[in-house]
Amino acid sequence: MAVLFAAPAHAASLAQMMADFGVQQPREHKPAPAFSLSNMAGERTSLSDARGQLVLLHFWATWCVPCRHEMPLLHALETTGGINRFRIVCVNVDLGNKDTVKTFIDQVTPHFHTLLDPDGAVRNHYAVRGLPTTYLIGPDGNIIGRMIGERDWSSPAMREMLRLLAAHNAN
Repeated sequence: MAVLFAAPAHAASLAQMMADFGVQQPREHKPAPAFSLSNMAGERTSLSDARGQLVLLHFWATWCVPCRHEMPLLHALETTGGINRFRIVCVNVDLGNKDTVKTFIDQVTPHFHTLLDPDGAVRNHYAVRGLPTTYLIGPDGNIIGRMIGERDWSSPAMREMLRLLAAHNAN
């Protein structure tokens, strides 16, 4: 924990919050694998575009029921979360099925952006074995933690944890 957090009292409470939300913290903080993917409009986005911000990297699929529950919550978190230096990057892993993804996005979370990983290359680099899987990546590009399974992104405690992580890691 000393590598991630500077203030011991604050570190203990933030570490406890992360543990409460099932954030698996790496033993060593290593760089997140770099990638560049296209969005629904065909525009390329790279993970490095979010450098300097806390990144919530979320892997999902249209056929994944928990993922379908989370997408509106993530959209709300992005638009009303009020977290400084924070960015959500969603990566859809439906294999080559852009039309299904577009239909889902249009119906459930219009105007929410997602990147497409149609061949699963990025998913494989991140060793995603179950969905949804979410990585927290610090402003320095290092992985802070990973969460496997559905989360309530609308809970005040989750928002507070993300706010504290973004604020703490900005230093």
